[in-house]
Amino acid sequence: MSKTAAASPSNQEIVASTTIAGVYQAARQLEGVVKKTPLIPSDFFSEQSGNQVFLKPENLQHTGAFKLRGAYNKISQLSEEERAKGVITASAGNHAQGVAFAAQKLGVKAVICMPATTPILKVEGTKALGAEVVLHGDGFDDAYAYSLELQKQHGYVYIHPFNDLQVLLGQGTTALEIIDACKDIDAILVPIGGGGFASGVALATKLVNPGIKVIGVEPANAACMKKALKKNKIVTLSSADTVADGCAVKTAGTLTFEFCRKYLDDIITVSEMEIMGALLSLIEKHKLIAEGAGVLSLAALPKLPFKGKKVAAIVSGGNIDISMISALIEKALIARSRVFCFAVLLPDKPGQLLNVSRILSEENANVIELNHNQAKVTDSFKKVVLEVTVETHNEEHVQRIIHALAQNGYEVERLY
Repeated sequence: MSKTAAASPSNQEIVASTTIAGVYQAARQLEGVVKKTPLIPSDFFSEQSGNQVFLKPENLQHTGAFKLRGAYNKISQLSEEERAKGVITASAGNHAQGVAFAAQKLGVKAVICMPATTPILKVEGTKALGAEVVLHGDGFDDAYAYSLELQKQHGYVYIHPFNDLQVLLGQGTTALEIIDACKDIDAILVPIGGGGFASGVALATKLVNPGIKVIGVEPANAACMKKALKKNKIVTLSSADTVADGCAVKTAGTLTFEFCRKYLDDIITVSEMEIMGALLSLIEKHKLIAEGAGVLSLAALPKLPFKGKKVAAIVSGGNIDISMISALIEKALIARSRVFCFAVLLPDKPGQLLNVSRILSEENANVIELNHNQAKVTDSFKKVVLEVTVETHNEEHVQRIIHALAQNGYEVERLY
């Protein structure tokens, strides 16, 4: 074997040689830099899952997500020569701000390539942390490819968002804090995108206490790690379309795949509606804001194959646009039958609208929107379409409203 080959260990060799010392070293590097976010007991999620649930709110972290841990640990361990070169990465979200924050703290130049479609709020947030932002392409893949070109041109050090040992060791400090706060924790739920967070958390947890289960959570629409582990090799998904955009990754990391294969106990996938429902519950029950990827662990709680255990669910991030929150909440309300929209065909004569309003009032349905439109009826000049959106309690309440309208001679078309 050549000296060059000997100096480049395989991913399997890296996994085999990595000890808990690396995570503790990362914790020392992060002392005084990151917040040690608390464990928050959750009566609501405990009752929902049949377990004693604690939230680990990394959405309250500096920069609003866990990504700061790995980025700072990586950059802080660069040599003086490497720091002088500056660092570069590609990201449209949390990793961008984590790298920018860490680089600013350590006095290192940071260049962040972001898609041209990145919301201005995230662009300005990254710039405010002192980074040079380069907008390029329509999506992450374009920005990533361009960042590699810039790295070659200028000699920057690349800070990968997940497929890097020092990055994942930094993320693993989250697990140390959970175990320190609750010595008898039984399980930890962690979201998976490319696998860096899950790798670090699983590694740290299993090397401290192998009896603690570590369960990854992926969007069903972007389950690249679950598919890779099932096939026992890295695979690339044809698409990764999910509201959990922070985990919309088509291909898991080669290094993180090996760590997850060794240390992760299981992966649960969750649907888009389950993600949106978890986001709504977190806002309603805990008054906390999170992004789609941030609530994956919460969405998985009802799917756990055990009861009566102490479970830590990591809320991984909270960087979300207000407009996106509004859209996700609206969809979650519809999915839970908390908003009901229907149409009825009415005779075009006085009193019909009042009669429908009376029925809705008697059924305690609060009208949000109403559209009374004769033009939508093309086969009669004597009828009118009434479209109504109301606030409801649940599906049972919706069915009571439909039944009451039917009893009064109205045929209901459910729109959503």
